[in-house]
Amino acid sequence: WLMSDNMHHQWLLLAACFWVIFMFMVASKFITLTFKDPDGYSAKQEPLILTAVTKVEEVHVPEEKHWPEEFQPTGKAFSGNLNRQPLVHMERLELLRNVCRDAALRNLSHTAVSKFVLDRIFVCDKHKILFCQTPKVGNTQWKKVLIVLNGAFSSIEEIPENIVHDHEKNGLPRLSSFSDSEIKKRLNLYFKFFIVRDPFERLISAFKDKFVHNPRFEPWYRHEIAPGIIRKYRKNRTETKGLQFEDFVRYLGDPNHRWLDVQFGDHIIHWVTYVELCAPCEITYSVIGHHETLEDDAPYILKAAGIDHLVSYPTIPPGITVYNKTKVARYFLGISKRDIRRLYARFEGDFKLFGYREPDFLLN
Repeated sequence: WLMSDNMHHQWLLLAACFWVIFMFMVASKFITLTFKDPDGYSAKQEPLILTAVTKVEEVHVPEEKHWPEEFQPTGKAFSGNLNRQPLVHMERLELLRNVCRDAALRNLSHTAVSKFVLDRIFVCDKHKILFCQTPKVGNTQWKKVLIVLNGAFSSIEEIPENIVHDHEKNGLPRLSSFSDSEIKKRLNLYFKFFIVRDPFERLISAFKDKFVHNPRFEPWYRHEIAPGIIRKYRKNRTETKGLQFEDFVRYLGDPNHRWLDVQFGDHIIHWVTYVELCAPCEITYSVIGHHETLEDDAPYILKAAGIDHLVSYPTIPPGITVYNKTKVARYFLGISKRDIRRLYARFEGDFKLFGYREPDFLLN
């Protein structure tokens, strides 16, 4: 009986040892994940480059041992800890970093952090937020959010529509307006985000808005840019209609499109790639929202940035964010596979970086 009792105690002791070892392993794994530097497995960062679209100059930022108080993290801003994010946002950032490391896609995923990029990034110093504008993805509403946060207006409803894009009156500074050292500090410390949508659907939206509906206050799209594209890319010279989607696709897919882009200036922001706009492989963004899931992403972004108690994202009309597969297929109907493939080749980086599938009509 004593022998049986001793064996029973030995088994209990052995089980307790295994339990302690198991808990130690779990705790060790948790500590590793919690304190892992989120930037540690991102793509290698390129040196900060400030440049015009065609000119590159390297910026030498002096090292400082102590940063001014206004650049210190507030504690409420998003920390970048992957464990605190919903799974979908963890997966988006991980996909981005993996594609950024893909050498085969480097020319489509990397760009210099140029003045062109810095002009796209709006700053809210009060709440330490950077927002990169990607036109045709509901950016007007996000700019309204930042205008309120910066204090130019007390509520979104008070902001006149003609003020939102007037950067002399809306109180939204661009990142390019700061000194080189101030730019680098903000890029390192602030909460950074932007929004994407299916790349082809975005191009359709840009074409419809700028060349079909064409607001009166933007006459240059119809009277200057459209004729330039038609002269270069329309096959049927006897056709007298305005710019057709086929002409637009042929222009965007041309590997030598840049000579026209230079003539069009900043107006090209409505159809250039997300890579060219926001440099997602060079700048470590905190969150990437998707237009298709904006109803969920908008509240998450506000909370992650620590501003959900201060402002709400404007109400999203029903169905506005739903991807319309039929509409996209209809727009590309009748366009040659060669032209579509060339277009996809240019925007492949956007498709791969943000998890969008290659269109079915390219696979058939």
